[in-house]
Formats: sequence, C-alpha cells, structure tokens
Amino acid sequence: MTRITHTPLWAALALALTCGAAQADNYSKSVYDKAKDDVKATYKAERDGCDKMSGNAKDVCVEEAKGHEKVALAQLDYNNTGKADDQMKVAEATYESRYAVAKERCDDFAGDKKDVCTREAKTAYEKSKADAKANKKIADAHSDADEAKMKADYKLARERCDSLAGDAKDSCIASAKARYHES
Repeated sequence: MTRITHTPLWAALALALTCGAAQADNYSKSVYDKAKDDVKATYKAERDGCDKMSGNAKDVCVEEAKGHEKVALAQLDYNNTGKADDQMKVAEATYESRYAVAKERCDDFAGDKKDVCTREAKTAYEKSKADAKANKKIADAHSDADEAKMKADYKLARERCDSLAGDAKDSCIASAKARYHES
C-alpha cells in the first residue's frame, strides 16, 4: 500500500487548529467563518490533488481529504467552544475518518486478504470508539469529582466566614462565592 501525502498547507492548518485546544477561544463570528473557509479551501486543494491519481489510490486520497476536513471542522468547533461534547466529536471524527480510509485501502486487495484487511480496519475502529467512550466517562468522572471538591471547599470557606460579623462576613462570603463559583 502506498501512503498518500498532502499539501504542507494541511499541516499548518492542523497545527493552528490544535494550538490552544484545551481552552475555548470563543472566536468572533468573522474569525470562525474565516477559519472554516480556510478548512474548506484546504479540503478543495487536497481533493484537487487527488484528481492526478487514478483507481483506488484516488479513492484513498479522496477519503483522506474528506477525513482531514471532517476532523479539522470538529477541531475548530472544539477550539471555539471548549465543550467536552465538541472534544468528543473530534475523537469521533478522527476514528471514523481513519476507518473510512482503512476500508478504502482494503480495496487494493482481493479475497481473504481483503476480508482480513477489512476486519482489521473494523477492529481498529471499534477499539478507538471504545477508547473514546471510556475517555469520556473518565473525563465526566473527573468533572464530577472536581465539582464535589469545589462544593466542599466552598462549604469550608463559608464556615470560616461564619466566625466574622458585619461587612467582613459579607465580604468573606462574597469572596468565597466568587472563588468557588457559587451563586
């Protein structure tokens, strides 16, 4: 099987999209739309590059281009919102795209070799899907634990404020609410 390479523009776009992925940037509409347009332009350039090929190599190239676009758009959404659901969509787009490309690569084979290749692709897909699901559960558990810790810390801070009186107590309570995100 031959590995298809893509334009350096894709690498630069991927790097730009993944920088700061842990935090939401909440892009302005114009910045978000421009980034989305850039992803689509990159897809078009990659897709146009596939036209030079023929046969299954072209099909693999097209699937890779579609996958890059799908992952980049999901990553853009996650970078914009920072939501766990959008992060999960990035993982889903990644393993679904890899699966689509792997299945397409299997078309280079015939008979048992193709069957084994297809089963290997499906197995890798199912493993990635299971890992993503497990990682989501772990992230949810961490989030729940962090929330419980925050509530416990707030309760302790509130109790410390109870030893004060008047404006000092009010200021202490306001500070605790702000620090521990209580309303």
